[in-house]
Amino acid sequence: MATTIDRVWRMLVAAVVALSLPWTSPAATAGSNPSAGADGCRGEYVIGPEDVLDIAVWENTALTRTVPVRPDGKISLPLLNDVDAAGLTPMALREKLAAGLTDYIPSPVVSVLVREVHSFKVAVIGQVKTAGRYEIKDRATVLDVLAMAGGVTEYAARGRIVVLRQSGTSPRQIPFPYDRLTSKNASTADPAAAAPGNFCVHPGDVIVVP
Repeated sequence: MATTIDRVWRMLVAAVVALSLPWTSPAATAGSNPSAGADGCRGEYVIGPEDVLDIAVWENTALTRTVPVRPDGKISLPLLNDVDAAGLTPMALREKLAAGLTDYIPSPVVSVLVREVHSFKVAVIGQVKTAGRYEIKDRATVLDVLAMAGGVTEYAARGRIVVLRQSGTSPRQIPFPYDRLTSKNASTADPAAAAPGNFCVHPGDVIVVP
């Protein structure tokens, strides 16, 4: 019976991971995120699918428009047609568009603004009060996302919580020390020392609370 339950649990986790993972370019999955800081928190924002961008070309209203990033990570613009945007920072995309437009416009001046953020989604499954997928609009840690999900239930195996994160072609498990972070002994004057291991979530992460 236990073996059957474990098998069903693994299948559920795999299904949620498949649904939660965002589109990523080969460069993004080949290694660590270059925009992430030492604590795992992202520095520069990286564009993803479903984001909405304001593209402006100086003195060219025909090319200035608001465009969504498609599920395949591309945007569509006149002259350039389909352009890869997911996995790039706004600055990198600006440079890419400017380089592409030089064949049509002398010295194009391009700006890229992120109007709406929709690509940063994290899933929480298992023994939490409100399991589901959550859109993140700002820097968030694992504890922040668990709080969004209403916290863990009384039946949660707090010592077995893991974060599934895409690494190459398969997810890897990152243990999350919930008990240590929330124990009374963890309280100190230094917030960083009070919650070691409370790392930032990344788009596509799945928090599993057995």
